[in-house]
Amino acid sequence: MLSGAFRHGGQKQILKGFDLPMKTAYEMEIAGLKRSLPLCRVTDDLYIAAFIMFGDVEITTACAKELLSRAPEFDVMLTAEAKGIPLICEMARQAGTNKYIVARKGPKLYMKDIVTVKVNSITTDHQQELSIDASDAAFMKNKRVLIVDDVISTGESLAALEKLVNHVGGIISGRMAVLAEGEAADRSDIIYLEKLPLFHPDGSIME
Repeated sequence: MLSGAFRHGGQKQILKGFDLPMKTAYEMEIAGLKRSLPLCRVTDDLYIAAFIMFGDVEITTACAKELLSRAPEFDVMLTAEAKGIPLICEMARQAGTNKYIVARKGPKLYMKDIVTVKVNSITTDHQQELSIDASDAAFMKNKRVLIVDDVISTGESLAALEKLVNHVGGIISGRMAVLAEGEAADRSDIIYLEKLPLFHPDGSIME
Protein backbone atom coordinates (compact mmCIF):
# COMPACT_ATOMS: atom_id res chain seq x y z
CA MET A 1 0.00 0.00 0.00
CA LEU A 2 1.24 3.46 -0.85
CA SER A 3 1.86 5.97 1.87
CA GLY A 4 2.46 9.70 2.04
CA ALA A 5 4.29 11.79 4.61
CA PHE A 6 3.79 15.37 5.75
CA ARG A 7 4.76 17.60 8.62
CA HIS A 8 2.10 19.03 10.90
CA GLY A 9 2.89 20.84 14.13
CA GLY A 10 6.57 20.04 13.68
CA GLN A 11 5.99 16.27 13.54
CA LYS A 12 6.17 13.97 10.55
CA GLN A 13 2.86 12.25 9.82
CA ILE A 14 2.17 9.22 7.62
CA LEU A 15 -0.95 8.83 5.50
CA LYS A 16 -1.48 5.26 4.41
CA GLY A 17 -2.98 4.83 0.98
CA PHE A 18 -1.79 8.18 -0.41
CA ASP A 19 1.37 8.92 -2.38
CA LEU A 20 0.74 12.65 -2.74
CA PRO A 21 1.70 15.32 -0.19
CA MET A 22 -1.23 16.19 2.05
CA LYS A 23 -2.65 19.68 1.80
CA THR A 24 -2.30 21.43 5.14
CA ALA A 25 -4.49 24.46 4.37
CA TYR A 26 -7.52 25.51 2.36
CA GLU A 27 -7.36 28.76 0.42
CA MET A 28 -10.57 30.75 0.09
CA GLU A 29 -11.96 34.26 -0.29
CA ILE A 30 -14.20 35.63 2.46
CA ALA A 31 -15.85 39.05 2.27
CA GLY A 32 -13.44 39.99 -0.50
CA LEU A 33 -10.33 38.92 1.43
CA LYS A 34 -8.15 35.89 0.78
CA ARG A 35 -7.36 33.66 3.73
CA SER A 36 -5.55 30.35 4.26
CA LEU A 37 -7.41 28.09 6.68
CA PRO A 38 -5.35 25.32 8.34
CA LEU A 39 -6.77 21.80 8.02
CA CYS A 40 -7.37 20.12 11.37
CA ARG A 41 -8.11 16.50 12.19
CA VAL A 42 -11.50 15.69 13.73
CA THR A 43 -11.41 11.93 13.16
CA ASP A 44 -9.20 9.61 11.10
CA ASP A 45 -11.54 10.15 8.17
CA LEU A 46 -12.58 13.77 8.66
CA TYR A 47 -10.66 17.04 8.59
CA ILE A 48 -12.04 20.56 8.84
CA ALA A 49 -10.66 23.96 7.84
CA ALA A 50 -10.23 26.17 10.89
CA PHE A 51 -11.56 29.70 10.47
CA ILE A 52 -10.21 31.89 13.28
CA MET A 53 -11.26 35.53 13.58
CA PHE A 54 -9.35 36.20 16.80
CA GLY A 55 -6.62 38.76 16.13
CA ASP A 56 -7.68 39.38 12.51
CA VAL A 57 -9.19 42.86 12.56
CA GLU A 58 -9.38 43.12 8.77
CA ILE A 59 -11.45 39.97 8.24
CA THR A 60 -13.64 40.67 11.27
CA THR A 61 -14.47 44.18 10.05
CA ALA A 62 -15.15 43.05 6.48
CA CYS A 63 -17.33 40.10 7.52
CA ALA A 64 -19.34 42.24 9.93
CA LYS A 65 -20.03 44.80 7.21
CA GLU A 66 -21.09 42.18 4.68
CA LEU A 67 -23.35 40.34 7.14
CA LEU A 68 -25.06 43.55 8.24
CA SER A 69 -25.80 44.37 4.61
CA ARG A 70 -27.81 41.13 4.42
CA ALA A 71 -29.25 41.09 7.94
CA PRO A 72 -32.98 41.17 8.71
CA GLU A 73 -34.29 43.75 11.17
CA PHE A 74 -33.35 43.02 14.77
CA ASP A 75 -33.35 44.53 18.24
CA VAL A 76 -30.39 42.67 19.70
CA MET A 77 -27.79 40.14 18.57
CA LEU A 78 -26.83 36.92 20.34
CA THR A 79 -23.80 34.65 19.96
CA ALA A 80 -22.11 31.80 21.81
CA GLU A 81 -18.79 32.10 23.60
CA ALA A 82 -16.14 32.33 22.32
CA LYS A 83 -15.27 32.48 18.61
CA GLY A 84 -18.31 34.56 17.67
CA ILE A 85 -17.45 37.38 20.11
CA PRO A 86 -15.16 39.48 17.86
CA LEU A 87 -17.74 39.26 15.06
CA ILE A 88 -20.77 40.23 17.12
CA CYS A 89 -18.85 43.06 18.80
CA GLU A 90 -17.86 44.53 15.44
CA MET A 91 -21.37 44.06 14.03
CA ALA A 92 -22.83 45.91 17.01
CA ARG A 93 -20.30 48.70 16.59
CA GLN A 94 -21.03 49.11 12.89
CA ALA A 95 -24.79 48.91 13.50
CA GLY A 96 -24.57 51.66 16.11
CA THR A 97 -25.98 49.52 18.93
CA ASN A 98 -24.50 49.46 22.42
CA LYS A 99 -25.83 46.06 23.47
CA TYR A 100 -25.20 42.49 22.40
CA ILE A 101 -25.53 39.23 24.31
CA VAL A 102 -23.02 36.40 24.68
CA ALA A 103 -24.15 32.99 25.93
CA ARG A 104 -21.33 31.90 28.21
CA LYS A 105 -19.81 28.42 28.38
CA GLY A 106 -21.35 27.52 31.69
CA PRO A 107 -22.51 29.61 34.66
CA LYS A 108 -20.25 32.42 35.93
CA LEU A 109 -20.05 33.89 39.42
CA TYR A 110 -21.68 37.18 38.43
CA MET A 111 -24.76 35.46 36.99
CA LYS A 112 -28.08 35.27 38.83
CA ASP A 113 -31.19 33.24 37.95
CA ILE A 114 -29.23 31.45 35.26
CA VAL A 115 -30.78 29.93 32.13
CA THR A 116 -28.68 27.06 30.76
CA VAL A 117 -28.86 24.69 27.77
CA LYS A 118 -26.51 21.89 26.74
CA VAL A 119 -24.68 21.76 23.40
CA ASN A 120 -22.35 19.50 21.41
CA SER A 121 -19.86 20.99 18.93
CA ILE A 122 -17.73 19.54 16.12
CA THR A 123 -14.66 21.32 17.54
CA THR A 124 -14.97 19.94 21.08
CA ASP A 125 -14.92 16.37 22.35
CA HIS A 126 -17.38 16.81 25.19
CA GLN A 127 -20.77 18.30 25.93
CA GLN A 128 -20.81 21.96 26.91
CA GLU A 129 -23.32 24.33 28.46
CA LEU A 130 -24.43 27.75 27.24
CA SER A 131 -25.73 30.10 29.91
CA ILE A 132 -27.23 33.57 30.22
CA ASP A 133 -28.32 35.38 33.35
CA ALA A 134 -31.59 37.01 34.34
CA SER A 135 -30.73 40.47 32.99
CA ASP A 136 -29.95 39.17 29.50
CA ALA A 137 -33.01 36.92 29.59
CA ALA A 138 -35.20 39.88 30.49
CA PHE A 139 -33.62 42.03 27.79
CA MET A 140 -34.40 39.46 25.07
CA LYS A 141 -38.05 39.02 26.07
CA ASN A 142 -40.32 40.14 23.22
CA LYS A 143 -37.25 41.39 21.32
CA ARG A 144 -36.24 40.45 17.76
CA VAL A 145 -33.04 38.45 18.29
CA LEU A 146 -30.48 37.94 15.52
CA ILE A 147 -28.34 34.86 16.17
CA VAL A 148 -24.76 35.32 14.94
CA ASP A 149 -21.80 32.92 14.75
CA ASP A 150 -18.53 32.60 12.87
CA VAL A 151 -19.20 29.12 11.49
CA ILE A 152 -22.33 26.98 11.51
CA SER A 153 -21.57 23.28 11.07
CA THR A 154 -23.59 20.60 12.83
CA GLY A 155 -26.11 23.18 14.00
CA GLU A 156 -25.85 22.10 17.64
CA SER A 157 -24.71 25.51 18.90
CA LEU A 158 -27.36 27.23 16.79
CA ALA A 159 -30.07 24.96 18.18
CA ALA A 160 -28.91 25.71 21.73
CA LEU A 161 -29.06 29.46 21.10
CA GLU A 162 -32.52 29.11 19.57
CA LYS A 163 -33.61 27.19 22.66
CA LEU A 164 -32.34 30.01 24.88
CA VAL A 165 -34.18 32.66 22.87
CA ASN A 166 -37.44 30.71 22.87
CA HIS A 167 -37.17 29.90 26.57
CA VAL A 168 -36.92 33.55 27.59
CA GLY A 169 -39.65 34.74 25.22
CA GLY A 170 -37.51 36.30 22.52
CA ILE A 171 -38.35 36.30 18.80
CA ILE A 172 -35.75 34.85 16.43
CA SER A 173 -35.44 37.31 13.55
CA GLY A 174 -32.63 35.49 11.74
CA ARG A 175 -29.60 33.23 11.86
CA MET A 176 -26.30 34.42 10.36
CA ALA A 177 -22.76 33.12 10.01
CA VAL A 178 -19.65 33.95 8.07
CA LEU A 179 -19.29 30.35 6.89
CA ALA A 180 -21.68 27.40 6.56
CA GLU A 181 -19.76 24.15 6.85
CA GLY A 182 -20.70 20.86 5.24
CA GLU A 183 -24.43 20.13 5.13
CA ALA A 184 -25.19 23.40 6.91
CA ALA A 185 -24.71 25.12 3.55
CA ASP A 186 -27.89 23.38 2.33
CA ARG A 187 -30.06 24.94 5.03
CA SER A 188 -32.49 27.59 3.85
CA ASP A 189 -32.89 29.24 7.27
CA ILE A 190 -29.28 30.48 7.53
CA ILE A 191 -27.77 33.59 5.96
CA TYR A 192 -24.05 33.10 5.36
CA LEU A 193 -21.25 34.54 3.26
CA GLU A 194 -19.46 31.44 1.97
CA LYS A 195 -19.67 27.66 1.95
CA LEU A 196 -16.93 25.75 3.78
CA PRO A 197 -16.37 22.15 2.68
CA LEU A 198 -15.28 19.18 4.74
CA PHE A 199 -12.08 17.34 3.87
CA HIS A 200 -10.60 13.88 3.48
CA PRO A 201 -7.31 13.11 5.29
CA ASP A 202 -5.37 13.88 2.10
CA GLY A 203 -6.83 17.37 1.99
CA SER A 204 -9.24 16.72 -0.87
CA ILE A 205 -12.77 18.06 -0.56
CA MET A 206 -15.58 15.72 0.44
CA GLU A 207 -18.35 15.67 -2.14
